[in-house]
Amino acid sequence: MSYEIFRQGLDAPICLTWEITYGCNLRCVHCLSSSGRRRPDELTTAEAKRLIDEWAGMKVFYINVGGGEPMSRRDFFELMDYTLDRGIGVKFSTNGTLIDRAAADWIASRDYLDVQISLDGARAETNDPVRGEGSFARARRAMDHLAARGFAFKINSTVTRHNVAEIDDLYALARGHGAELRLTRLRPTGRGGDVWHDLRPTHAQNRRLYDWLLAHRDVLTGDSFFHLSAYGEAVDGLNMCGAGRIVCCVDPVGDVYACPFLLAPEFAAGNVRQPEGFAGIWRQAALFNHLRDWQVGGGCQSCGAYSKCHGGCIAVKHFTGRSLDAPDPECVFETADRPAVHA
Repeated sequence: MSYEIFRQGLDAPICLTWEITYGCNLRCVHCLSSSGRRRPDELTTAEAKRLIDEWAGMKVFYINVGGGEPMSRRDFFELMDYTLDRGIGVKFSTNGTLIDRAAADWIASRDYLDVQISLDGARAETNDPVRGEGSFARARRAMDHLAARGFAFKINSTVTRHNVAEIDDLYALARGHGAELRLTRLRPTGRGGDVWHDLRPTHAQNRRLYDWLLAHRDVLTGDSFFHLSAYGEAVDGLNMCGAGRIVCCVDPVGDVYACPFLLAPEFAAGNVRQPEGFAGIWRQAALFNHLRDWQVGGGCQSCGAYSKCHGGCIAVKHFTGRSLDAPDPECVFETADRPAVHA
């Protein structure tokens, strides 16, 4: 499909994120949802199953399940099995601390189930200051459990200026476990807003990361780094903002947002508890219709690289106080003391 078809939206989201709880046993410094405590008004098990039924009726192919720590929800296994039984694939992200032998057996016995274990460094000295003391060892134990069962999982790492030098080691760690590496962009969302200026990679590091990604096409990014495509060759992926077009997020209480990185009232389109349900929100919400008609304006439109980066990530712009028509704060043509110049 072409960029224009994706930009105008589809009948169902391709990338649907479901944050099933904000309860979490860790307190990562860059957590996009500021997770820790569970919301008392989370969707009930029955409400969650009705939502899954709705997605099945829309022929949603798969969902990304996150949180918080999704495995901390008591009905996690029940809801995941219900989703799989309805013909929807599941990709869930976990800190790995709750994957014991029994959980690993359950994971390895399910088809169409994908697991990402979060690890933000190849060493405890790099990972634990971000994700909490002991989190590296516990994630490694989960990885060992899954690898022992021949389950091909993924390691998901948020790239920061402190761990970018360890990407080769993370890549080797993944391959050594029969796993894939997935790299994610740090965004100033949730607690990430408090550490973004201190943790985000420098321009020089981003340039090296771009070259590294081109040389490692088997590394997944989930379109995190499409803003770097302005350097020249497009990195693998759609290379556009899919918010409200092919991407959306449902939070633990059923609020529907344009993107999992845009958890702000301005980007909430409705709640699945409303009579129109999720399908009505996805297909009719004024916010989503606006995003499908809108394109980044300003100087980006006249930039020679616009067709490759399409103005960058609107979540990063929003949470750094920029206009959505402004260049991405990490635009490759921008430096700390010089705004982006588009030619």
